[in-house]
Amino acid sequence: MSSTVVSNAKILEKYMNLPMDGSIMAEYIWIDGTNGIRSKCKTLYKKPNSIEDLPEWNFDGSSTEQAPGNNSDVYLRPCAIYKDPFRRGDNIIVLCECWNNDGTPNRTNYRHECAKLMEAHSDEGIWFGIEQEYTLFDQFDHVYGWPTGGFPAPQGPYYCGVGTGKVYCRDIVEAHYRASLFAGVKISGINAEVMPSQWEFQVGPCEGIRMGDDLTVCRYILHRVAEDFGVKISFHPKPLAGDWNGAGCHTNVSTERMRQPGGMKYIEEAIEKLGKRHKEHIAVYGEDNELRLTGRHETASAASFSYGVANRGASVRIPRSVAKEGYGYFEDRRPASNIDPYLVTGIIAETILGSIPDADMVALTKEHPSK
Repeated sequence: MSSTVVSNAKILEKYMNLPMDGSIMAEYIWIDGTNGIRSKCKTLYKKPNSIEDLPEWNFDGSSTEQAPGNNSDVYLRPCAIYKDPFRRGDNIIVLCECWNNDGTPNRTNYRHECAKLMEAHSDEGIWFGIEQEYTLFDQFDHVYGWPTGGFPAPQGPYYCGVGTGKVYCRDIVEAHYRASLFAGVKISGINAEVMPSQWEFQVGPCEGIRMGDDLTVCRYILHRVAEDFGVKISFHPKPLAGDWNGAGCHTNVSTERMRQPGGMKYIEEAIEKLGKRHKEHIAVYGEDNELRLTGRHETASAASFSYGVANRGASVRIPRSVAKEGYGYFEDRRPASNIDPYLVTGIIAETILGSIPDADMVALTKEHPSK
């Protein structure tokens, strides 16, 4: 495949090895107004020992769909630190929340309310594991590796495939996996997915707010790695129309009580609660998710709620091993690949554990229907 993107890694290397005399490069990253990821870098002259040591920063929110032009400053408040796999050394990635100049969370800042919910229910020991599916495209928006003007063979040999013609661009996947582990993200696995040029990585189990943090940083790292290969990453839930699988973010959930013997009772109670708020959940489970949740291609229909043991066509799946042992976790298969992870983990925690005053993920979303 021809490319207008050229990686000068060999040339760059001699500059990357230059000593920095104690300076540290801190890449501040955040979620923008389109649920994409933005970043910019700041020089620090002292290694931070904690979040409190990092300065607040700002950016032009009118350029990221997060503020009007006549009041465009949006503030970045650091909330998590990761090692930087691209610059290495003492350099860091700084995950940030977005705040308005009046001291209120920006309308795109769903982490704030999610963190309050997780803290309020910290004694429940809620764990999440998210399976992030994504699709590779070249810079001309053609599915990576597919025949020009045509299609590959039908789905079948690609899922967890091995070998030329079955998998595409494994080098990006391997590089991303290693870079995420270096950064400190709790990435737990990878596999090729059902549609060719579609892959999945898994993050978790993570407790509480760390799920959203680790997934966001893992997505950032994936985009950065793909830059080196001239490849685009798509999180669209139905990247290609037709008889091809969509892309989801299956979300695995458990509480301390669910993970103990006899936990099936609490799993079933949680699933019943999810069913009663199906429409509210679907509303925050990703843009264009109705194109994916059709009742075909290993999905349930967005119009109704269902659950079952080992049923990949249900809204919620109870793994066979969990049903056999009587405790463990459940998998919510409804979230799309382009979810805001704080919205999804937040509303799940709210639904199965209960909301707290001034922290309602559904009310927050209704206030800002642009999401």
